[in-house]
Amino acid sequence: MPADDRSRELSVVAARAAAGVKAREIIALDVSEHLVLTDVFVVASGSTERQVRAIVDAVEEAMRLQGAKAVRREGVSEGRWVLLDFTDVIVHVQHEEDRLYYALERLWKDCPLVELPEDARGEVSVLGAEGAGEPDSQL
Repeated sequence: MPADDRSRELSVVAARAAAGVKAREIIALDVSEHLVLTDVFVVASGSTERQVRAIVDAVEEAMRLQGAKAVRREGVSEGRWVLLDFTDVIVHVQHEEDRLYYALERLWKDCPLVELPEDARGEVSVLGAEGAGEPDSQL
């Protein structure tokens, strides 16, 4: 069963918040067919640890305004790969270097993309230029 409407809406909210602070290469993957714990992964990149933290702050605030609170957050102090678990939506904010290395897009390449509006896709960076995975075709 594909991700429900609320999960899709929250993924757009998270993606727009990330894009608002210049996150790069934002994608949303419908993982509901493969995981029972969540519906959507949102993945975004920042170029520095400081930017990663700013993206996290923006996403948490936007999600809070929609009534969603992170039940778990990991990696904030390091600022390299932050996981924000909003139950139905999990947001991964990664430093660009870590995103290239771990390549979540390739790991979850069998999952369909959740269509994000243009203003929620973020800036194109080196990830798109180097072919980080299937989801880049969305950009």
